[in-house]
Amino acid sequence: MSDATPGPLPRAGAVFAVTALGTFMASLDLSIVNVAFPDIEVSYPAASSASLSWIITAYSIVFGALLVVGGRTGDRLGRKRVFQGGIAVFLLGSLLCGVAPNVATLIAARALQGVGAAFLVPASVALLIGAYPPERRMQIVAQWGGIGALAVATGPSLGAAIVSAGGWRWAFFVNLPVGLFVLLAGRKVLTESPREPDTATPDYLGVVLMSLSLAALVLAVSEGSTWGWTDVRILGALAVALVGGAVFVHRTLHHANPAIDPTLFHSRAFVIANCATVVYAAGFFAMLLGNILFLTGVWHYSIMTAGLAVTPGPVVVALIAGPAGKLAARIGFRPVLLFGAAWFAAGLMNYVLRVESAPDYLGTWLPGTLLVGVGIGFTFPVLSAGAVSALPPARFAVGSAVNQTARQIGGALGIATLVALIGSQRQLADPLDGFHQLWAFAASTAIVSGVIGSFIPRPTPLQATEIDQLADEVLAIETDALPLAIDTP
Repeated sequence: MSDATPGPLPRAGAVFAVTALGTFMASLDLSIVNVAFPDIEVSYPAASSASLSWIITAYSIVFGALLVVGGRTGDRLGRKRVFQGGIAVFLLGSLLCGVAPNVATLIAARALQGVGAAFLVPASVALLIGAYPPERRMQIVAQWGGIGALAVATGPSLGAAIVSAGGWRWAFFVNLPVGLFVLLAGRKVLTESPREPDTATPDYLGVVLMSLSLAALVLAVSEGSTWGWTDVRILGALAVALVGGAVFVHRTLHHANPAIDPTLFHSRAFVIANCATVVYAAGFFAMLLGNILFLTGVWHYSIMTAGLAVTPGPVVVALIAGPAGKLAARIGFRPVLLFGAAWFAAGLMNYVLRVESAPDYLGTWLPGTLLVGVGIGFTFPVLSAGAVSALPPARFAVGSAVNQTARQIGGALGIATLVALIGSQRQLADPLDGFHQLWAFAASTAIVSGVIGSFIPRPTPLQATEIDQLADEVLAIETDALPLAIDTP
């Protein structure tokens, strides 16, 4: 009898290191861009806040639209190939971001980064799952998710240090040595997965329609108050969003391999949870960027100080997220979601009522940040749990991926709302008023989301057991959670 270990297992640790490092890079980039945003504004003083906001929303739109399709493409073409290709595209986007001579180039390069991330992230977790035996997969994927949580928790301070040392362009250049190492190591370490060439080609045209429709809606929301809601450009954008969205829905219902599987929406819990996620994410993403802009623009903190100032919130989220998801599986979604929404709203209303133009970090800002962190920890993972609660375990991963797409859609709309509420700080007589409105908006989205989410049916004992058993796999979630956009083998 041979005692040889099966082929993939001796390399499993190396596979974890390579795939986790690629995921860390993509996740960290989100936090860094938020922190770098004020420095980018200084570099392009002639650009409006609406145009600069596309630096963030272009990434969100493309990443969210391609996420599920990225997983399916890995199944068809081979996950190693797609992971390596995703890394290469992400690196090209990072390089173009770093050398961008103007805002238009920077936005296009950010969209290219989104393409790369949408393919590398689902392929990374698929490769990781394939490298370990079934009994260890849940534990390993939980650790993989912890890498994303680490990136989010350290992102503001690490990103601030990078930007402070070298300027905003280094927020993108820093990806190059890391990504090149992942590419070279991946060639030796990763093993190609079996292809599924007979699988129908994913609906890439549907992805384009979804992206264009969402981009048009974001344009209308962000520019409506500036151009006028009856301006022909706004009306045209709304028409594109409506028509493009209708065509996308039609293709989704009739395509052999649609961008989003319509059968998932047969689940009432899935529909409610994703609606609540879109609403919540709008306020959440608006708050993330808004807080950095406030600290640097009103309190005149340096980027380094602002990054450190917002770090406690993500740390709290990373600590609470996993246990909160398991708690909801046991006692139901309603009490946990309402509790989380209340804490999130309380933290934001603390900003509205107590934060003034004069800096007071320990007395007003830190308490609000901690309250907000607790609220997020009890909402985002629970909404993700609610989205998959009525799905069979084999559909947990793809259901979670669609929930992350809903999160990115809400985030894009939230950034557009931020632009409409605070505009350019250079144009505001009292910028504090704009931020008070922003925080009140984010608080209201939390309350509305909590109310919507409270209608998610309580999981049956069997569903609760399944969710609890896979909680570390499906609920390894933080503020910028990375999805499992593939079906578990």
